[in-house]
Amino acid sequence: MPVVPGSEGIIESVEEAQRTGDEVGYPLMLKASAGGGGRGMRIVHDSKDVVGAYEAASNEALGAFGDGSMYMERYVGDARHIEIQVVADSHGNVVHLGERECSVQRRHQKLIEESPSPALTPAEREAMGNAAVAACKHIGYESLGTIEFLYDRGRHEFYFMEMNTRIQVEHPVTEMVTNSDLVRAQILIAAGDPLNFKQEDVTFTGHSIECRVNAEDPRTFAPSPGKITALNMPGGPGVRVDTHAYAGYTVPPHYDSLVAKIITHARTRDRAIARMQRALEATIIEGIKTSIPLHMQILADEQFQSGDISTRFMETFFDR
Repeated sequence: MPVVPGSEGIIESVEEAQRTGDEVGYPLMLKASAGGGGRGMRIVHDSKDVVGAYEAASNEALGAFGDGSMYMERYVGDARHIEIQVVADSHGNVVHLGERECSVQRRHQKLIEESPSPALTPAEREAMGNAAVAACKHIGYESLGTIEFLYDRGRHEFYFMEMNTRIQVEHPVTEMVTNSDLVRAQILIAAGDPLNFKQEDVTFTGHSIECRVNAEDPRTFAPSPGKITALNMPGGPGVRVDTHAYAGYTVPPHYDSLVAKIITHARTRDRAIARMQRALEATIIEGIKTSIPLHMQILADEQFQSGDISTRFMETFFDR
């Protein structure tokens, strides 16, 4: 697996972090070894910033995960976040179901996901998928999983970032373009059934986009728990909604702020975007603030519509 240059393993001290920085070169990313969801991560641009960043990231990781151990890797600033969906059974069969583009993020949390990525060439898509399958076969992986990559837009190279050994929030976009049921597949694999399809059986149709509707202020991202007083979800051809919410439901303040996922599918990316815009316009959630106004702004953005996005997309979004 191609990996981002960085430390060989856990960084045991601030001094070791500084030595690693001198060897690998800056900028670097400090990351919690037990982390996830963007917690325990800090970007370090030079050696004088290492001490403060290391202590802050380690303390945050310790509080969130009970483990403050850190590692370091080169920070690929102008990168895309692209992940491969894999399915592996207990009989040695491993298949990938293409990629998802997850570059539109804030605080390392995904806002919009889509499949396929508007960036990859067919050759890059095949290479990334083959690398994910080979890794799963090598370790004897069993179940669903997502292997996440950073795609360096300047070098046209991809680097392994992490693997999520579970179903993910954005699985519906893969289901829409492959006409599959990943939750069902995960259950059947757990029951010991072999996969009933091979890699050559996987076909991709059209384009799919998912918007994560969160209970939060669309500009400050402050949580907005409370009672949903009115709710109407969109429908129609090419529109899917996954939600547990209903009118009268109270969004608690203790957990993830995700309220619903709205997914659209169409023959082309432009049409999938247009369909999503209409779906969001038809969505009514009253009593709490949601991220829908932000999604509408992003979908109307010329840079997003062109597909020219990276993980830094949101850094300047409100300034454009």
